[in-house]
Amino acid sequence: MSKIFKRSTKAGLPPGSLIHIGEMKEERARFTIFDYDEDHFSEKEMKTVEECFHSKDEKTVSWINIDGIHQVDIIEKIGTHFGLNALVLEDILNTDQHPKLEDFENYIYVVMKMLSFDEEVNKITTEQVSFILAPKLVLSFQERIGDTFDPVRERLRTSKGRIRKMDADYLAYALIDSIVDDYFIILEKIGDKIDFIEEELVTDPTPDTLQMIHELKRELITLKRSIWPLREILSRLGVMESTLIMESTNVYLKDVHDHIIHIIDTIETYKEMLSGMLDIYLSSLSNKMNEVMKVLTLVATIFIPLTFIAGVYGMNFQHMPELAWKWGYPVVWIIMISVSMSMVLYFKKMKWL
Repeated sequence: MSKIFKRSTKAGLPPGSLIHIGEMKEERARFTIFDYDEDHFSEKEMKTVEECFHSKDEKTVSWINIDGIHQVDIIEKIGTHFGLNALVLEDILNTDQHPKLEDFENYIYVVMKMLSFDEEVNKITTEQVSFILAPKLVLSFQERIGDTFDPVRERLRTSKGRIRKMDADYLAYALIDSIVDDYFIILEKIGDKIDFIEEELVTDPTPDTLQMIHELKRELITLKRSIWPLREILSRLGVMESTLIMESTNVYLKDVHDHIIHIIDTIETYKEMLSGMLDIYLSSLSNKMNEVMKVLTLVATIFIPLTFIAGVYGMNFQHMPELAWKWGYPVVWIIMISVSMSMVLYFKKMKWL
C-alpha cells in the first residue's frame, strides 16, 4: 500500500519546503518530451530528468510531461533548471491543491483537477495536473501515467489542425481544453444516474435510492470544488496582458471559459434536481407510512366492537342468560359479522378505504 503524506507533515516547516503530499501512484517517474514546429516533430521518452534539459531546442516548441511527482529530488532539479519559484514547486508536490493561476515574470503556473469516470467502481476519480507555460515550453506534472491528452498527442504527431503552427500558449490551451472536455463526459454519466434515480422514485423507492442520492450529491460537491475556480482562472487567462499568451489564443481561452460556465450551470441544475429528489423520496416514504398507519388504524377500529362483544361473553359469569341459549353462539357470530360489514361500508362511504 502506497504511503500518503498529509498537510500536518509540513507543520512548522518554512514556506517552500518540498514535501510530497498525497498518494504515490507510480513507482518511478516517467519523462516524455515532444519537440515540434510546423515542419519538424519528435517524440522521446527519457530515462532521467537531466536528458530533458539537454534535448531542448530553443527554436521549437517543447512539451515536457512528467508522470509521477512523488520524487521530490526530481521536482527540485526541474525547478532549479527552469528557474521556478520554490512556492510553485511546493504547490506541484501538494496534490490537494485547489485550482489556481499564478503569473510570474517569465512563466505562468496553472493547477487543475483532471477528472475521469472509473467504470469498475462507478465513481469519479480525481488527479491533480500542474502546468508551467514559458517561452517555447510547456511543462506538465501528473500524479500517474494515463490522462486525457491522447487527442492532443495525436494532433501533434499527424500535424492536424493548427497546433504545430502555433506557439506554446496554444499547446497549453489545447491541454486545458482536453481536461475540460472530459468534464462533459462526467456530467453525462451523472445525468444518466439521475435519470435512473428518477425512475426508481416513480416506481419503487428504497433505502438504496436514498444512498445513491447522497453519493451523487457528494460527487457534485467534488465537481464544484474542482471546477468552480476555473471560471476565474480562464477569465484571467483570456484577458491577461502577457507576452506568453498571444492575442490569437485569447479567443480559444474565452471559448473554454464559456464551456466552464455551461458546466457550472449544469452542476447547479443537477444539485437542485437531487434536492428535489430527496424531498420526493422523503414525501414518498411519509406517504407510505401514512398508508400503513391508515390500514392498521382501520383494522384496529373494526376489531374494537368485536373485541368488546367477545370480552362480554367471555366473562363466564354463572347467570348469563345468553350462555345457555341454543342459538347464542351463531347469533353472536352474525352480530359480529354484521358490525364488521357495517363499519367497512361506512369507511368506504367516507372514502377512507
